[in-house]
Amino acid sequence: MRFTSRVVLVLLLVPALLSAQTKKGHTVPAAFSNARYAWVESMDGDIYRPGVLPEDRQAISDVEGALRDWNRYALTANRSEAELVFIIRKGRLASGKVGVGLGNPPLTPGPGQRAPIGTTGSGEGADIGAEGGPPHDLLEVRALNSYGTLGIVLWERSLSDGLDAPQVALIAQLRKAVEKDYPQNPPAKP
Repeated sequence: MRFTSRVVLVLLLVPALLSAQTKKGHTVPAAFSNARYAWVESMDGDIYRPGVLPEDRQAISDVEGALRDWNRYALTANRSEAELVFIIRKGRLASGKVGVGLGNPPLTPGPGQRAPIGTTGSGEGADIGAEGGPPHDLLEVRALNSYGTLGIVLWERSLSDGLDAPQVALIAQLRKAVEKDYPQNPPAKP
């Protein structure tokens, strides 16, 4: 009786184990399947933020163009409406910037703003900065959490010249992975 119950148990478990081994796991999270709206920014902020380097501005524009061509996610006008946030950084070993401004900057920055270094109450200011980092382009995709701040990293890759148009290789890699795991259903014909 014992032997028979063991044989039956093995016969029941073997097909389940074999089918579990043949199923392929997804390479990207399900958030890419369910999301419809995206936002693109650099690590220093969105394309309109003062102080974003020209190379990063161009990369934001190139990534937005690649996302439009992909036509899977619609770009939003406000970050808070996005389900996926694409964060970019052009590769550079080191960069620096120096600027002087005249005008009437606020003495106390508003929400989400930084006061430039050296800002005085007279409207004069200086902006000095330096940055170092990896030489490869970086693309990181995050979800927004319920508070509207960046949540977990869903996908991250770096590649030399990976954010350069016209192909934007990092978006092409992501697109290939998403389309493999979550193919879009073609629209039904009337």
